[in-house]
Amino acid sequence: MTDRYIDAHTRSLEDPDGFWGEIAEDIIWTKKWDKVLDSSNAPFYRWFVGGECNTCYNAVDRHVDEGRGDQAAIIYDSPIIGGVIKTLTYSELKDAVARFAGALRTRGVGKGDRVIVYMPMVPEAVIAMLACARLGAVHSVVFGGFAANELAVRIDDAKPKVIVSASCGIEPARIIPYKPLLDGAIDAASHKPDACIILQREQETCELTPGRDSDWGTAVAEAEPAKCVTVKATDPLYILYTSGTTGRPKGVVRDNGGHMVALKYTMKAVYNVEPGDVYWSASDVGWVVGHSYIVYGPLLNGNTTVVFEGKPVGTPDAGVFWRVISQHKVKVMFTAPTAFRAIKRDDPEAKLLGQYDMSGFKTLFLAGERTDPDTLHWAEDNLKVPVIDHWWQTETGWSIAANCMGLHPYPVKPGSPTKAAPGWDVRVLDDACNEVPNGNIGALCCKLPLPPGTLPTLWNADERFKEAYLDEFPGYYKTADAGYIDDEGYLYIMARTDDIINVAGHRLSTGGMEEVLASHPDVAECAVIGVADQLKGQLPVGFLVLKAGVDRAETDIVKEVIGLVRERIGPVAAFKQASVVKRLPKTRSGKILRGTMQKIADNEQYKMPATIDDPVILEEIETALEGIGYAKARG
Repeated sequence: MTDRYIDAHTRSLEDPDGFWGEIAEDIIWTKKWDKVLDSSNAPFYRWFVGGECNTCYNAVDRHVDEGRGDQAAIIYDSPIIGGVIKTLTYSELKDAVARFAGALRTRGVGKGDRVIVYMPMVPEAVIAMLACARLGAVHSVVFGGFAANELAVRIDDAKPKVIVSASCGIEPARIIPYKPLLDGAIDAASHKPDACIILQREQETCELTPGRDSDWGTAVAEAEPAKCVTVKATDPLYILYTSGTTGRPKGVVRDNGGHMVALKYTMKAVYNVEPGDVYWSASDVGWVVGHSYIVYGPLLNGNTTVVFEGKPVGTPDAGVFWRVISQHKVKVMFTAPTAFRAIKRDDPEAKLLGQYDMSGFKTLFLAGERTDPDTLHWAEDNLKVPVIDHWWQTETGWSIAANCMGLHPYPVKPGSPTKAAPGWDVRVLDDACNEVPNGNIGALCCKLPLPPGTLPTLWNADERFKEAYLDEFPGYYKTADAGYIDDEGYLYIMARTDDIINVAGHRLSTGGMEEVLASHPDVAECAVIGVADQLKGQLPVGFLVLKAGVDRAETDIVKEVIGLVRERIGPVAAFKQASVVKRLPKTRSGKILRGTMQKIADNEQYKMPATIDDPVILEEIETALEGIGYAKARG
């Protein structure tokens, strides 16, 4: 029997021009490319050079032109504002995008201009992104509610002609006014936008600044619809800022042509969805997952995408994911492991699941953080569908490694995102850039050139691009993740490279220890950090969040998890301290802030992370560390 994955992966590395050139035929091009892969200016590789296209046309207009205008394009579901549900067909989406593009054009936005989108999870955020793509403008989405100083940094780097925002964002327990943050950012920034367009939300409206601000509804009503503008395949589609080690964010650039080719390919090859299927990525448009798999991937493939304004728990309960899947007939869902850990914590027996018809649900994909085996098994046991961990990054735009369900599904190995996706040549290297034997932990790196859809560079920062990703391992892209490859080619991503700790000369993965802690029946989620130790260099310290309803003594649970680590990893881990906490500090996308926790433990000054969901949590971590003998250092 033919293994379509092996065939695809092998050809993608041996004949990238032929492989990606055939796939690119699925895209509508205004002008076909002259060359599939241009290596003339390595390491700045470019895909589909000479090609011309428009991403908005392929994501929206194309489906209308091909007779699918009445199909739902977007389902907006907002339990956060009382269960509002709205559907936009492809025809309605085309009209909305064309009119908003007209409003941007009226304010001087054209090909190559930048537009910052600072919005909550509402359909208008998607419309604004697509409207920029329609005009050939470059959008930069900033997570709604980001601090004013962080937004100001992005304004000065991107230099937007227009900023699109809303009057407020809504959380389960509070309303977050956006306008004061936006005004503060513009005041602080050296660059000033020509105009702002503000979506007024009825939960809290705002005052508009005369001469600069316009109401969304008024701007659209006064606009003439704009047509799609042809751009080069290599022209930028968007800038997405990701944190930098210096505190200065890195502007990841995504092109138009390669991005479309790669994302449309993944919808079938990785996720196994067909045009017309309902696909739900429970993320936010502020993150790369939202860009790739709320907006562009599903729409390029002719899917119905769900825009969800809610939380996995608390809006109203831990059954809201099941309700959305059942009600909207979701076939495939993609979310972060942390969301499922929260559901498991609040409803450990998955009792709420029984209230919903899940018969149309086929596959769950997890990414954003390593999926611990306990969460994987919990999801598998309760959902009775394949649960697929896959690994990728803001910079890559799509999966580096995945169980490609549309090519050849492989048996799931807990803790592994399976194998490198087509187009990716993943190696495990030591510090001298030599490959290490199978089973040995090293730096996970990807041999150049990277496939289409990945970052060609950083915004106005070619040298920084090389320094950040290419210089340490010449000829490779540095993922900054550590892991290994087993004898069957399965990848294991154990931790960020800075989460590999050195205990008395032994390189140990904090991810491996977290895997053990998470297996304890009372633990909902956990984190392990390495703290400085004069004798052994570093020692691991664990933090445990318990499942709802656990009423056993915390000291007993701590003793048990320490015993588990000693049993499964061995005394070499020197794991002797853990603390029970109510919650873990995370970014809004669900990533645990281990680096910040480590700085607190080591009594180092730290900067409050711009992306943290609730700064008060850090005080709880400080208190917990004090309780087990470590100092604290307020940032």
